[in-house]
Amino acid sequence: MSKARTADPQMVTKRADELAPLTAEQQARLAALADRDDDQIDTSDIPPLSDAQLARMVRGRFYRPVKQQITARLDADVLDWLKGQGPGYQSRMNAILRAAMLRAAMLRGG
Repeated sequence: MSKARTADPQMVTKRADELAPLTAEQQARLAALADRDDDQIDTSDIPPLSDAQLARMVRGRFYRPVKQQITARLDADVLDWLKGQGPGYQSRMNAILRAAMLRAAMLRGG
């Protein structure tokens, strides 16, 4: 078990290889839950989030999209500008494209 690298000293993380395998009963219970519609799951025992908790929330904190290697042709001046901003031009290009994608999705209403 290893301590998480977070601001919360009480948070502990485990790697998948440190966890005990699920029993057949646990697997069956999880499968039954997965088959239920969301409105059939009783969440009444979950307390509401406080204003302080909501203020600390971060959307997509653990989301890591799958990267796909591509070959792309860019105008030389665009590539020079991206590289001129410092290290990480490919990540910067991805961030620019992602922002454009999200902006277009918002305009479409999706």
